[in-house]
Amino acid sequence: MTLRFIGTTSDDGDCPTLYDIEGTDEILVQGERETDPEHLAQLRDVKESETFVRVPRSLLTRYAPRSNAPELQPFASISHLFRDFKHTAWRLETRRGYASDRNNPKWSRFLAGEDIAHGADNAWRENVRAQTALGKRFERVRLIDQPLTRGQEFLLASAPSNVAAGEDIRNLTRVMAEELRLPDYDFWLFDSKILARFAFDNEDTTLGVYVTEDPADVLAACQARDAAWHHAVRTEEFARRVRSTV
Repeated sequence: MTLRFIGTTSDDGDCPTLYDIEGTDEILVQGERETDPEHLAQLRDVKESETFVRVPRSLLTRYAPRSNAPELQPFASISHLFRDFKHTAWRLETRRGYASDRNNPKWSRFLAGEDIAHGADNAWRENVRAQTALGKRFERVRLIDQPLTRGQEFLLASAPSNVAAGEDIRNLTRVMAEELRLPDYDFWLFDSKILARFAFDNEDTTLGVYVTEDPADVLAACQARDAAWHHAVRTEEFARRVRSTV
């Protein structure tokens, strides 16, 4: 089972921390082991397999989930949100490649060295144009490895079409993302209210999304967004930096 980082109140990257155990309704808690003999003597119904840790109340107040774990839904179940959101649709992309990109007709052209920066509008870009014309914002941050993977190179090469349609796409190194303790999963955040977290298989194929309005999950996503957006570099500038090092 996979652990999903929820949040931490630690400033130096050690503990305490909360994790969601994917596929269950359980939370894993990281903290200092309780060793006070007086406290241990007062604990009830202790099994041999159990241990106890201390965490600050603020960790639970800020990050402990307040609702049941959401069920996996098809990605199509959130398609309406890309039209119905009121202010912002924000995406974090963390993977080193996506099966959907490798299945894109532009992938073979990219591998052949062709320019894929511009192309005819599709349904996605048409909707971006329509929504941004209403004053809404489509924004995303893509994590980048050094050196870039082929999948990341593809996204950087094809980004101008989406930027021209109205998306604000920025890039952030994975090293910086780790320093900022950003989540290691992809998500969309709509209006700082609805979180849609992706699930992928080992081949980078989207299995679906977990949709929630749980305040703890949404707060963690908002904090990740603000930190990532502050440090990320606009696509045009990032592409120039990459070209200058080639």
